[in-house]
Amino acid sequence: MVKFIIAKQLVGKKVITVDGFDLGRLLDAEVSETTGKINFLLIEPNPDSSIASKIKQDSGQIRVPYSAVVAVNDFMMIDRKHI
Repeated sequence: MVKFIIAKQLVGKKVITVDGFDLGRLLDAEVSETTGKINFLLIEPNPDSSIASKIKQDSGQIRVPYSAVVAVNDFMMIDRKHI
């Protein structure tokens, strides 16, 4: 069964990796104008996370492909292999 979530409910969720590293909090999502599918997540990096500081971009955010998302519940879990 597919569970639909309103995008507004996702903003601010904590984003962690499957191996337990805290990347930060979800800021926004890049959505395809033609298909309506989420392409990338934009994450505000946790300043205390060594992993987040390594993968953040020049803009100061972390851009993660949506294909890396493993689960969404109280937090969002992603697989680092797909970053």
